[in-house]
Amino acid sequence: MGGDEMSYTAQDFKSNQEVRWCPGCGDHAVLAALQRSFPEVAEIQGYKKERFVFVSGIGCSSRLPYYMDTFGFHGIHGRATAISTGMKVANPELSIWQACGDGDALAIGGNHFIHAIRRNIDINVILFNNQIYGLTKGQYSPTSKLGKITKTSPYGTVENPFTPGELVLGARGTFFARGLDSEVKLNQEIFIAAAHHDGTSVCEMMTNCVIFNDGTHNDYAAKDIRSDKTIVLRHGEPMIFGKDMDKGLVEMGGQIKAVRIGEGGITENDLLVHDAHTSDTGMHHMLISMKGPDLPVALGVIRNVSEPTYDDRVRDQLAEVKAMSPIRCVDDLLHSGATWTVE
Repeated sequence: MGGDEMSYTAQDFKSNQEVRWCPGCGDHAVLAALQRSFPEVAEIQGYKKERFVFVSGIGCSSRLPYYMDTFGFHGIHGRATAISTGMKVANPELSIWQACGDGDALAIGGNHFIHAIRRNIDINVILFNNQIYGLTKGQYSPTSKLGKITKTSPYGTVENPFTPGELVLGARGTFFARGLDSEVKLNQEIFIAAAHHDGTSVCEMMTNCVIFNDGTHNDYAAKDIRSDKTIVLRHGEPMIFGKDMDKGLVEMGGQIKAVRIGEGGITENDLLVHDAHTSDTGMHHMLISMKGPDLPVALGVIRNVSEPTYDDRVRDQLAEVKAMSPIRCVDDLLHSGATWTVE
């Protein structure tokens, strides 16, 4: 970190490229949150912006590297995670940020996605989830709702969708957060927390596609109901939500229940307190899986635990092998094993 420190503003991370997302697309707000958070991200990591790389696959969200004034790599469909992995292992000094969509990451790129998480490679994955293939004009994706009518499911999908957070937990993930495109300040918090995290961070951004899937998140994201239909989780704080902050979450019979504070003798002391750092996945799984009408959708950093990373283990293994090797130079190599003198 030493010697790289530099003070930045959000403007320093805005490229000179015209942003070509549709007017009203939720990706605009996610981009704004990224650009606003990156001065602090750079300060946290002690990096000049030349050490940041944005990687993407194919899709609407995958245009993001063009809009960040950092190094970038626009890859091929589904391979962003493979590219990110190679970059980080080859050059651990880079800070790798990956932009991908729910189709790009979870369909053709699904194996790369889960194995990067399993390995705990120190990359930051921003998963734009609009529950549709937008760039290719409205086909259903792995996160589209059951029964969704699209161009490739004219009578409604017959597939159960993925919940990305459940995939992260199933792959032994160490960091998972969820944000709404419109919650710019919360998303800044999420990106800064991801920068702090050593390992694979997955930040799911619930975005709106105004052209092919408008209002897909409206059952909890609409402005007039959002306070009562979502809960922002922060480590060490009680799980309180609601427009008047008069609702909370408790555990009853091994299940999460929503209650109203003051009714039935319930006080704030009875509410669950969020522990993002516990290694046990049970509570995190319940929080990730919450949905209406009975429970709010969880936002914020849901899981953030410390585990060794793949790239650190590769570095340490190479150092150990080098220390034990009798070969220190080319001459040692040439004179190792059986040798012959040719006259």
